[in-house]
Amino acid sequence: MASTTTTADPGYGIAPPGYRLPAATRLGAVRLQVADLERSLDWYGGVLGLEAVDRTAGRVGLAPPGTARTLVELHERRGATPVPRRGRLGLYHYALLLPDRSSLGRFLRHLAELNERAGMSDHLVSEALYLSDPDGLGIEVYADRPRSAWRHQDRQLAMATDPLDVESVLAAGGSEPWAGMPAGTVLGHVHLYVDDLDLAARFYHAGLGLDRIVWSYPGALFLSAGGYHHHLGTNTWATGAPLAGENDARLLEWEIVLPEAGDVTAAAASLEQIGVSVESQRGTAAASDPWGTRVRLKTA
Repeated sequence: MASTTTTADPGYGIAPPGYRLPAATRLGAVRLQVADLERSLDWYGGVLGLEAVDRTAGRVGLAPPGTARTLVELHERRGATPVPRRGRLGLYHYALLLPDRSSLGRFLRHLAELNERAGMSDHLVSEALYLSDPDGLGIEVYADRPRSAWRHQDRQLAMATDPLDVESVLAAGGSEPWAGMPAGTVLGHVHLYVDDLDLAARFYHAGLGLDRIVWSYPGALFLSAGGYHHHLGTNTWATGAPLAGENDARLLEWEIVLPEAGDVTAAAASLEQIGVSVESQRGTAAASDPWGTRVRLKTA
């Protein structure tokens, strides 16, 4: 039986026509294919401040120091082709959500000390920094503004891409040095390149059960559960780019963590109702979207 957890109406968003993911939905980890595991480990440790917590041949799980929750799992495919400048259909970026603005300020100062290049944006609901790993895979590191500060109109949450107030963010960091990803860091969202937003909505909204949150942002659709600004972004900004392939640096899989086993079953059944093939095993369910990006449903 599916969870009885419901999502109260936050005053914005459009619920899916059938099954709806519960309010307590969160994300788990991303699994990435990289060309050189040792090179990636050096970068993820030195720049992002993640540490290895689980390692087997050709694979390593990374977590904030002192924690055991894997947020990023690297899988080596020697010689994998890096992401080209224009991108590939599949991963745009995955996003690590810091627990507070002061952590973002310390991370920003850390990047400056390393002379690490980063993009910067104020999205109204959040403030964000953007990086690329050694294979060109996109990463966002961000901090949310309080939900009480989020604005909405005509059922859509207000989001934008404005310049970041760099001095204010740095000041929020105080004098405390960056000591690696804080323990409260989580995988906040995943953002994907697609070539058809209607097809993306059919899979992720009508099938998987995410709410539509923002749909008038140029070339993009943002979706979530529980009123969050987005657990998933999709955009057509790389239309015409090739699909990420077997020998490319790419996102292999991302996880959605649901409160109960019944929610996994219900979400899987909803996907099957729109004709999606779902693989179920050991209490999890996995399916690939129309561009081959695999999403896995599991419980905590």
